[in-house]
Amino acid sequence: MPQHSASLAHRHTLTGIAFTVLACACFSVLDTGSKYAGALLPLLMALWLRYVLQSALTVGFGVARHGLDIFRTQRPGFQCLRAVLFCLSNALAMLSLRYLPLAEFTAVVALTPLALTLVAALWLRQRVSPLRWVLVGLGFAGTLVIIRPGANFSGWALFWPVLQLAANTAYQVLSSRMAGKERPLTTQIYTSLLALALTCATLPWTWQLPDTAALWLAGIAMGVGSAVGHLMLLKAYEKAQPATITPFLYSQIPCALLAGWLVYGHIPDQWAVIGMAMVAACGAASAWLSMRELR
Repeated sequence: MPQHSASLAHRHTLTGIAFTVLACACFSVLDTGSKYAGALLPLLMALWLRYVLQSALTVGFGVARHGLDIFRTQRPGFQCLRAVLFCLSNALAMLSLRYLPLAEFTAVVALTPLALTLVAALWLRQRVSPLRWVLVGLGFAGTLVIIRPGANFSGWALFWPVLQLAANTAYQVLSSRMAGKERPLTTQIYTSLLALALTCATLPWTWQLPDTAALWLAGIAMGVGSAVGHLMLLKAYEKAQPATITPFLYSQIPCALLAGWLVYGHIPDQWAVIGMAMVAACGAASAWLSMRELR
């Protein structure tokens, strides 16, 4: 029996890792569609297209699995604030993708675990080990390698991803503070629906339906990539421990590199690839240390 239990746990771990990598591939599809749609449609209209399909798929999955009980929440204020930060982070990501290639943008966003370390030390007054500070420094050094002078985008374009990193960090801090106090799928449903409501309010000023098949395809890629990616991530956390699957979240960087090459013909130079590897390694190590400390 112990051997059977160990084998079952091993299979669950591998399944969780597979779901994580597939989720990252979906998020790369989301970013690929966002880069195309965000350049040709009004920003909030593009977000509305994403949230319509994302909400339909997420709500459909939640109701099919749990019935109407999935809408029960004890913290409506938290749900509203999380949705605002989610929408703000998405809008800034779409602005960033107008100026940055997919892989470089993904690498900058991958600094979030390192930024969370800074927040923990400076704002939450938590003790941070010397090793964590080394990882933060190396991770930011990797970002400087990516955005060094001579890279194929202008320095002012980094204003948007830096703001996006700040918004995403706030979103992650809020989510972590409420972890275990709400059902994850319930939170995901409210985040999608409230973000949809926010963008619906702007439609009288931003309405512009896609006028080409490519734009419709980009809209579908955004909605499906976001909904399926988040649902797969939920399944991953059901199958394996966070400390196990967190390092595999950085598989989104090679996924973004592949998508950028296939769709936009962009290939990062060797220095950018080195910087991405530094960010991914430091971020994964920092996330793993965080999980170990929580245990």
